[in-house]
Amino acid sequence: MAKTQVFFIHGGMTFKNYRDYWRYLSTREVLAQKRARWTDGYLEKNLGSHCEIIRPRMPLSDNAKYKEWKLAFERYFSLLRNNIILVGCSLGGIFLAKYLSENKFPKKILSTYLVCAPFDNSLPEEDLVGGFKLKSDLSLLEKNSPRLNLLFAQKDDVVPVYHAQKYAAKLKQANIVIYKHIKGHFKMAEFPEIIKMIKADIRRER
Repeated sequence: MAKTQVFFIHGGMTFKNYRDYWRYLSTREVLAQKRARWTDGYLEKNLGSHCEIIRPRMPLSDNAKYKEWKLAFERYFSLLRNNIILVGCSLGGIFLAKYLSENKFPKKILSTYLVCAPFDNSLPEEDLVGGFKLKSDLSLLEKNSPRLNLLFAQKDDVVPVYHAQKYAAKLKQANIVIYKHIKGHFKMAEFPEIIKMIKADIRRER
């Protein structure tokens, strides 16, 4: 039996103009050593025996444009199988929300996870532009993925928890989880909660 595919879309940033983008490049923190984060190799380490992890590098993630991400996403469709699991983190989360609310997905989706996904351009310190704006009707998102999970942190300083409430107002069947113990924008090394949920999805299907 083929392994369940997990398609992971990383986060990114958007900017209203090139001047703001240049300022970000000029002032962002630089580190000699990379911090360990669950969005890196954690899924492979904990799901590799059960799943085939597909991890595309989305174009220009530091100055992302939805149109370009959409093209990159669709290039993978010929490789996908039914009962796929989709995971999008931060900008990757709203990308999946927008795509699945505007397009019929070509394969059966086992489950979708939107992790700390912004809902709109009401972020305290960042702009959400570049074509990522959601339309008012998100019903197709739930039709594409009846098992839809939105995961937020109570103390997220990048995507405040009220974005979860905005999604809840639009989505009738989604499972929305707000973690009180996670601090910040899910930049931790381990995320055992999502591993447990994905393994449960696979067991139910089999």
